[in-house]
Amino acid sequence: MIEIRGLTKSFKGVRVLDNLFLEIPEGKITVVIGPSGTGKTILLKHILGLIKPDSGQILIDGRDISSMNEVELNQTRKSLGVCFQDAALFDSMTIGENVAFPLKIHTRLSNEKIAREVHLRLKEVGLSGINDKMPSQISGGMRKRVGIARAMALNPKVLLFDEPTTGLDPVMSSAINMLIRQTQARSKATCLVISHDIQGAFELADFMAMLYNGKIVFKGDPIFFKNTTDLLIKQFIEGGIEGPINPVQ
Repeated sequence: MIEIRGLTKSFKGVRVLDNLFLEIPEGKITVVIGPSGTGKTILLKHILGLIKPDSGQILIDGRDISSMNEVELNQTRKSLGVCFQDAALFDSMTIGENVAFPLKIHTRLSNEKIAREVHLRLKEVGLSGINDKMPSQISGGMRKRVGIARAMALNPKVLLFDEPTTGLDPVMSSAINMLIRQTQARSKATCLVISHDIQGAFELADFMAMLYNGKIVFKGDPIFFKNTTDLLIKQFIEGGIEGPINPVQ
């Protein structure tokens, strides 16, 4: 579904992504993990076409988005649902208006049909009846759920999640991970989750990859990841101070 070939990107002479290769399986949940500051969000922004690579390709359904013009990019983005780290809700809009926003921008549905779709999406994430509330009136976990509802509004083929459990307690984190699992099972979408939450990654992933120093240093089944003897991966899983990862970098 998504294939990344030789992706390279530098900022002010610092190489953030270094000839990166990764295939994201169709209809599965792929979790990309790695220490903070290793380029995970930069990778996500490349997939969205928000950043152009210095070299390499990002193929979605066989088409290289890095060579698309703005019209082609906007058309492709309709097939991508995105849930940002802080949910990125519009503070001046109600919850219902937030979920309706992609439908009003990208479709010609009547207001009545949009209202029905918003009701369905909020119901799917367990938030029926909060359409008229403002984002400031709901909890962080609820905002994450609204973000997922909005990401699903256009029935996307691909769902992208940037650190979906950041700032949540362990119970709410597990609830959000379960919701992502349920959403993927219902929609059959291809999911990419960017995370540094190891426990959450094991709860979610069908396929895992680890990004470190701009390269994919591991990819494969979560069981192999959990049982590896690789010192770099073991240090990251166990959160140890000693090892190849320098915590003061």
